[in-house]
Amino acid sequence: MTNLTCFKAYDIRGKLGTELNEEIAYKIGRAYGQIYCPQKVVIGCDIRLTSEDLKQATIRGLNDAGVNVLDLGMTGTEEVYFGAFHLDVQGGIEVTASHNPMDYNGMKLVRENARPIGADSGLKDIQALAESGHFQEMSQKGTTEQYNILPEFVDHLMTYIDPAKLRPLKLVMNAGNGAAGHVIDALEDKFKQLSIPIEFIKIHHEPNGHFPNGIPNPILIENRGYTSDAVLAHQADMGIAWDGDFDRCFLFDEKGQFIEGYYIVGLLAQAFLLKQKGEKIVHDPRLVWNTLDILKEYDGIAVQSQSGHSFIKDMMREHNAVYGGEMSAHHYFRDFAYCDSGMIPWLLATVVLSETKQSLSSLVEDMIKKFPCSGEINFKVKDTQKTIQKIFDHFADQKPMLDQTDGVSLDFGAWRLNVRASNTEPLLRLNIESRADQNPKPMQDYVDELTQLIQS
Repeated sequence: MTNLTCFKAYDIRGKLGTELNEEIAYKIGRAYGQIYCPQKVVIGCDIRLTSEDLKQATIRGLNDAGVNVLDLGMTGTEEVYFGAFHLDVQGGIEVTASHNPMDYNGMKLVRENARPIGADSGLKDIQALAESGHFQEMSQKGTTEQYNILPEFVDHLMTYIDPAKLRPLKLVMNAGNGAAGHVIDALEDKFKQLSIPIEFIKIHHEPNGHFPNGIPNPILIENRGYTSDAVLAHQADMGIAWDGDFDRCFLFDEKGQFIEGYYIVGLLAQAFLLKQKGEKIVHDPRLVWNTLDILKEYDGIAVQSQSGHSFIKDMMREHNAVYGGEMSAHHYFRDFAYCDSGMIPWLLATVVLSETKQSLSSLVEDMIKKFPCSGEINFKVKDTQKTIQKIFDHFADQKPMLDQTDGVSLDFGAWRLNVRASNTEPLLRLNIESRADQNPKPMQDYVDELTQLIQS
């Protein structure tokens, strides 16, 4: 029995060599095949230097379990999700570590119709079987064939826009040398064919597993300058930057300002509710007030979920929600089998910019003024649970409203905080927001107080 530490709450992430290697990848593929017995699955991988080898090891495990495999090649996670609900297959695996450091890799696993596999929905079973190595010998091995999903994927993406309604726009596209480039190119070709008046300005476009411009993770402040500078230099209407497997996209306004994912959740929720009132919108508990305010104004129904893609997707399916959004820039769509996509949000944003004839900065200006937030602040601490308890004890005498949907949320009326342990990294994540009309205190004061408390 080998303990595998790469299994997390809703996917697989591990340090290369020790926590994840080709032998472990083989076992994961073998266990996936034995537990779910799919006839056929899709598999893809991101651009990391180890991803192709890990993918091939996973394929060998799947084949030895009797599973036929469609190898999609180098893909983003959402291309695997798309294949899993669009093609006649019974599951999918993407080999990716998303935004983790260079010495990590991982996997995201789904079942038929791109249903997520998380700790509460099968991932622990795969872990247990992979650890035990009690694999059944199959009389017939599965086969593997290459499959190009890109044309069908792009056709699907085009259903989210009406080409005739799009006005001339100039967009900066920063793939971060990750996996997004080939989809951007295919969309650009499609736009040209349809005479859509949108110009693409592409930076850090070529896939490169050495990540010469840093790990593609635009949530880090130090990674935003390239996109911001390009927006200003080209006088673009919007900037878009992706993480490595492009299931998250981050938007910059025409002034080159990074827009927190929290406010993009509000913007997209509003866009859906303008088309259909009374729809359910799923949100995470880290930052909530702006989302709740918009849902109240536009007759939406709020559903709160634990953070993380498998939890959000399950909640969306349960409530048939049209849209779900996390402040971490994961956006989920009912028409995309409740999966997250980093391509659909910016396409919808071009629709909003075109239909409203407003700039992105003006569309989110009131949200930011009414509900300022800290953005997510990450801390390396020795013991995340002890630190969370310390924060709770520190504020206990103020008797805040307590919500433990995910970590600890404390609501003081004029401001609130959420603190939680990361599911994928050894980090403590802090988010703070306030009501500007009730709170003369600057956001930085809260940030300083919590920072001092956490680091003391």
